[in-house]
Amino acid sequence: MGSKKRSSNPVEEVEDKVETDTENVAVEPVKKKIKKDKKKENVTADGEGGSSSAVSVKPMERKKKRKELDKERRRAAIGSDGGVKPQPAAVGDSKVGETRGAVASSSSSNGLPEFHIAVFKDLASADVGVRQAAVERLVTELKVVQKAYEGLENKELADGGFKLEAEKDDGLDDCAPSVRYAVRRLVRGVSSSRECARQGFALGLTLLLGGIRSIRLESFLKLVVDFLEVSSSMKGQELKDCLLGRLFAYGALARSGRLLEEWMSDHNTAFVKEFTSIVISLATKKRYLQEPAVAVILELVEKLPAEALLNHVLEAPGLREWFESATDPGNPDALLLALKIREKTSVAGTVFGNILPNPFSPSAFFSSEHLSSLVSCFKESTFCQPRVHSVWPTLVNILLPEIVSTAEDVVSASHSLKKHKKNRKSSSSEEENTKTIQSFCEVVIEGSLLLSSHDRKHLAFDILLLLLPRLPASFVPIVLSYKLVQCLMDVLSTKDSWLYKVAQFFLKELSNWVGNDDVRRVAVVLALQKHSNGRFDLITKTKTVKALLVGFATESGCMLFIQNVTSMFLDEGQASEEPSDQSQTTDDNSEMGSVEEKDSFGTLGNSDSLKTWIVESLPSILKDLKLDPDAKFHVQKEILKFLSVQGLFSASLGSEVTSFELGEKFRWPRAATSTVICRACIEQIQLLLASSQKVEGSQFLANSLETGDLGSYFMRFLVTLRNIPSVSLFRALSDADEQAFSKLQEMETKLYREERNQGQSDEALKLRALRYLLIQLLLQVFVQPGELSETVSELVICCKKAFATSDLLDSSGENELDSDGNPELMDVLVDTLLSMLPQSSAPMRSAIEQVFKYFCSDVTSDGLLRMLRVIKKDLKPARHQEADSEDADEDDEDVLGIEEDEEIDEAETGETAESEEQTDDSETVGEVEEGAKEQTEDSDDSDSGMDDDAMFRMDTYLAQIFKEKKNQTGGETAQAQLVLFKLRILSLLEIYLHENPGKCMLVNLVTSLFILYAWMPQVLTVYSNLVQAFVNPNTTEISEQLAQRIWGILQKKIFKAKDIPKGEAVQLPTLESLLEKSLKLASKPFKSKKSTSNSLKKKESASWKRHTMITSLGQNSTFWILKIIDSKKFSEAELQRVFDIFKDVLTRYFQTRNSQIKSGFIKEILRRRQWIGHHLFGFLLEKCGTGKIEFRRVKALDLVTEILKSMVASGTDESNHNTSKKILKSHITSLSHLVKDLVTNLPEKQSKRAEVRKFCGKVFQTLSSHDLTKSFLKGLDAETQDTLESKLGQVFVNFKKGERKL
Repeated sequence: MGSKKRSSNPVEEVEDKVETDTENVAVEPVKKKIKKDKKKENVTADGEGGSSSAVSVKPMERKKKRKELDKERRRAAIGSDGGVKPQPAAVGDSKVGETRGAVASSSSSNGLPEFHIAVFKDLASADVGVRQAAVERLVTELKVVQKAYEGLENKELADGGFKLEAEKDDGLDDCAPSVRYAVRRLVRGVSSSRECARQGFALGLTLLLGGIRSIRLESFLKLVVDFLEVSSSMKGQELKDCLLGRLFAYGALARSGRLLEEWMSDHNTAFVKEFTSIVISLATKKRYLQEPAVAVILELVEKLPAEALLNHVLEAPGLREWFESATDPGNPDALLLALKIREKTSVAGTVFGNILPNPFSPSAFFSSEHLSSLVSCFKESTFCQPRVHSVWPTLVNILLPEIVSTAEDVVSASHSLKKHKKNRKSSSSEEENTKTIQSFCEVVIEGSLLLSSHDRKHLAFDILLLLLPRLPASFVPIVLSYKLVQCLMDVLSTKDSWLYKVAQFFLKELSNWVGNDDVRRVAVVLALQKHSNGRFDLITKTKTVKALLVGFATESGCMLFIQNVTSMFLDEGQASEEPSDQSQTTDDNSEMGSVEEKDSFGTLGNSDSLKTWIVESLPSILKDLKLDPDAKFHVQKEILKFLSVQGLFSASLGSEVTSFELGEKFRWPRAATSTVICRACIEQIQLLLASSQKVEGSQFLANSLETGDLGSYFMRFLVTLRNIPSVSLFRALSDADEQAFSKLQEMETKLYREERNQGQSDEALKLRALRYLLIQLLLQVFVQPGELSETVSELVICCKKAFATSDLLDSSGENELDSDGNPELMDVLVDTLLSMLPQSSAPMRSAIEQVFKYFCSDVTSDGLLRMLRVIKKDLKPARHQEADSEDADEDDEDVLGIEEDEEIDEAETGETAESEEQTDDSETVGEVEEGAKEQTEDSDDSDSGMDDDAMFRMDTYLAQIFKEKKNQTGGETAQAQLVLFKLRILSLLEIYLHENPGKCMLVNLVTSLFILYAWMPQVLTVYSNLVQAFVNPNTTEISEQLAQRIWGILQKKIFKAKDIPKGEAVQLPTLESLLEKSLKLASKPFKSKKSTSNSLKKKESASWKRHTMITSLGQNSTFWILKIIDSKKFSEAELQRVFDIFKDVLTRYFQTRNSQIKSGFIKEILRRRQWIGHHLFGFLLEKCGTGKIEFRRVKALDLVTEILKSMVASGTDESNHNTSKKILKSHITSLSHLVKDLVTNLPEKQSKRAEVRKFCGKVFQTLSSHDLTKSFLKGLDAETQDTLESKLGQVFVNFKKGERKL
C-alpha cells in the first residue's frame, strides 16, 4: 500500500497511494445567481466535490445527476440568449468553466474587485511551477478581494449579489463571498485524485489560511468534517479520497502557522489539543495514513514551543493510549513522534509508555533489552519501501550524533583493527559508542532484519547506507559483521536473486564511501575477507576487494594494511564470530595428514584459505602503486620480511623471537603454519624479487647500487635470521640441499661485492642478473628439495668462470672449465639455463631470461643450434615406436625439408586409418602415409651432428620435462609439457634476435624454424610438436599457440628487422636453396573436400587458415631472401641460378593448375627487384604467347606491364634509359609477335579483352617513349597492322603517327 515515490514529505507523497482509475471531476462554475430557494441549495456549482448531503451518493448516480444538471443549464442558456444554438460541452470542460467563472466574477454590482475562478484549473497541473504560480495568483486576488470587502460599509449588499455558493451558516461570515467560495472549493479539491490536485489545492489552503485571518479555525475544521464526511457506506476509492482529503486539509492547517498564532494569542486555546486528537484519530483509521498523519503532527511540533507541546500536544486525547499500544503491533510512527517530542521537550516519565526508556539516554535506548522490545516497530517500517521510513534517519542521528574527525578516525581505526592490548584503556565515551553501535547491529540488523523477509533485508542495507556517511572506520568491523557479509555473498552469488541489484548498489556505495581514505579501505577489505575466509570476490563473482586493494596510493596506507593483515595472519581475532561447518583452525590443518596431503589446495581449511589470501594480497598492492623509489622500497621490505619470516622460518621456542641485530621482534602463529602456506610465501617472494628486478633494471644506471636492491636486502635478512639460535628453517634441508644452499649464498655474496666494484657499467648489470638468478634458485631449493644440486654446481662454476677474479675463484678443484677439450663457458651456461626451464616458475624464467639477455651476445653457434634442436625435437607416437631407422642419411640440399616432387597427383589424396580424425585437409591426408616412412629419418636428423655430451644434455632436458609424469593421470600430457618447454626456448630465441640483429646465424635460424613451420600441415615429420598440433585434435589449441609464437618471431624479429644477415658467411647457394623452397611454399596448392558435415567444414576452415599462413610465410620469406641477395651485389652471371628458379616457377604457373602462386606476388617481386624483371622480360613474353592456360596468360600480362612501368620510370636517368632501350630493342620482335597474337586471338570475355587492349596501350606508350615505334612496326606486315588498327582503333593509329598521347 506504500507509495512508490521517494519524498521528504509523506504528506505530499501519500497522494500517490490512490489508484489512477478514479473519476476525474471537472470544474464548472455557476453562470447565474444562486436562487434563495432552499430546494436548489444542495446543487453544487463546483464539480470538484458535492455538498455534505451529496457525499454518500454513488459515483454513477452522481454522474447522471451532473448530466441532467448540465442539460438544464444549457436549456436556460438557450432561453436567455434568444434562441442561440447551444454549444456542446462535456462535464468538466475547462473552457466553459472559465467563461462562466469570468461572467460570475466580473460582476461589479457588488463593488468588489474581480476574482478569476479559472485559476483553479491550474492547481491540479503536474508542473510544479504552474501550480505555484496559480496558488500565488489565487491568494493575491483573494487578499485584494477580502481587503476590499472589509472596507465596505454595507456588506449585506455584497452578500446579496453573486455569493458564489457561500452560505450564511458556514461560519465564514467575515469573509468575502469569493473567499468563502475559494475555501469551500479548496477543501473539496484536496479529495480529488486528478493529477496533482491534492498537492495544488492543499498548497492553496496553506497560503490562504496563513494570509487571511478572517477564516476562523473552528469554521475551517467544521468545513473539513462536513465536506469530507466519511460514512459507513463508503468503500474503496471513494473512502480513500475522503480520508486523504482530510489528511491534506489538516496538513495545510499545520503548515499555515495558524495554530501557533492561536496558542500565542491564547495559551489555553483548545485548538491544538483538538487538532492533535483529530489527526491521531485519522491515523488509526488506515495503515497508509499513519506515517503522513505523524508527519502532519511533526509539522506542528516543529513550530510550537516546548511549553505548548507539554501542555497541549502530549495532553491531547488518545495520544498516550496510542503510545502505550505501539510496541505490541509495531508502530514505527509512534516511535518517531515520541523521539521527536522528547528531543524538543526533554520530558521524562511514562508519558511515552514503553516506547522510550525512563529515564531516557542513548545508551539506555540502544541497549539490547530495549531494542528487543522495539523489534516489531522496526519490522513494520518496511511498509513504505522502497522509501526508507522517517524513523531511521532519526535513529541514526541519535546513534551517531556527529562525524568523527579524520585525525581521531585514523587513531581509533589503527587500534580497533588490531587486537587491543591489555594495558590499553579506552575512554568511557568510546566504549559506550562501541557498545551502542554493536548492540544496534546485533539486535536490529542481524537479529531482526537480516533473518526476515527480502523487504527487511533490503531495509537493512538501506539503514547501513544511512550510517556510512558518519560511520568512523573503527566501527566498520562491527557493521560489516559475519552475518551481513554472509548475506551479501548469498545474494551476489546468484544473479537471479531478488536482492542482487540491492547488494550491488550497497557495494558500490561502500566503495564510494571508502574513496581515498586508506583507513576505511583497510577496515572494509579486512571485514569482507575475514568473514568470507578470503574468498569474497570468488564467491560473489565481483572484483570488489581487488579494486579496493588497487586503490592504495600512500606509503602510510600500505603500511597500515600490512600491519593489520599481519595481525590477522597471526590468529589475532582471525576466527569468524559465526564459524561455519567447514571452518577449521590452523592447528587442525597443521596436524592433519602428510606433507603431500597438505600441499593439495583441495584439503585446505577456511583458516588456510584466509592465510593464502593474505600472502597473495600483500604483493598485489604494489602492482599499480605509484610512490617515490624510497617509499616503495620501504613497503617492499616490509612485505618481504613478512613473507620470509612466515614462509621460510619457524620459531623453535614459543611464537615470538627478538633480533637484536635487526632491532625487531618477529612473531609466528601459535599453530604451526602448513606447508601450503609456506610454499605460497616462497612463490610470492620470488614474484616480488622478479618484479623488483625489472624495475631496478630500467633505473639501474640512473641510481646508485645501494638504492632499491631488494635482492641484496633479502639475502642479508635471510642470513641474519638463520643465525638466530631459536629460529630454524620451516623445512629441514638434506645434506645435498644444505651444500647447495651454502654455495648459492656464498656466490651471491661474492657477486655482490664484485658488482659494487664494477660501478654503473654493463658488467654490473650482468652481475646483478646472475645474483638474482642465484637468489631465485636458492628459493627454488625449498620448493624442489633434492633436485637442484647439480644445477647449482654448474651455475656456480659458470659464475666463477664468467668473472675470473681472485675473489670468485678458489682452489677447491671445482673449476672444471679450465682444461682444453672441455665445452665453452657459454655452452655450459646455455645448457644450465635450459635445464632449469622445464619446471621453472614464472619468476625463475624471468631471471633466466634476464641472464640470457646480458650474455646472449657471447652465445656460440653450438649453443644456439642446441636450442634449435630442442625446438625440433618431438616425441614419437606409439605406432612409430618400432620404426626402422636405417635410412638416417639426410638430403643436405633440402634445407627446408620440402620434397622435390614437381607435381601433386591424385594419389596424394589417399586416406589412412586415422585420416578422418588426425587430418585437416585433403593434402595432409595424402601425405600421412608417405610422411610416416620418413619420420625416423627426421628424428635422427634432429640429432645429427651432436656429440655424446650434447645427446646426454638433450636427454636431460627431456627427462626433466617428463619427470613426475609417469604415475600422473588426468594431468597435462607429455606432449603438452614439451610444447611449453619449446615456448620458453622461443622466448630466449626472441631475446637473442632482439639483442643481436643481423647476425649471419639468422640464416640457419630461419632454416630451422622453417622446417617446423613450413611442414606443419603436411605431416612429414612427427618429431615437430607443431605438426602434431595441426594433426591431433587433442593438441590443436596448444600447437596453435606455438605456431603463432613462431609466426610472430619470423615476422617481427626477422622479416621486419632493420638489419639483415651480412658478411662472407652468407653464401649464395644457401640463399638460392632457401629461395627455391620459399617459392614452393608460396605456390603450394590447397585441395578441399566436398562435405556437408559441420565438423568437416570446421576442419577445412582451419586447414585453409593454416594454408593461408603458410603461403604468406613463403611470400615474406622470398622477399626477405631477395633483400639479402640484393644487398650482396652479385654479378648477373652469379645470379643465373636465381633466374632459373624464377623461370621454373613461372613455367609451372603457365603449364599446370597445381601451381597456386599468385600473380600479384610475382608482380610485387618484379616491382621491388627490377633487375629480375629485366632479365625475365623475354621469358615472360614467350610464355604469355605460348602458355596453355588462357586465364593465366592474360593475368601474366600484368607482369609484363610491371616491367614496362619500371622501364618508363627509369627513363629519367640517361644511363638507365639507354639500358631500358637496349632491353626493349633486343626483345622487339618477341613483343611484336605477342601483340599480334593477342590482338588476332582476342579472348571471348569482355573483361579479358579490356585487359589485352590496356596492355597493348602500355606497350605502345613504352615504345614511343624510347623511340622504338619504327622498329616495332617493321616486325608487322601490312595485314597485321590493319588488324591491329581495326581491333585497337585510335590507340594504334596514334602510335603509328608517332604521337605520345594515346
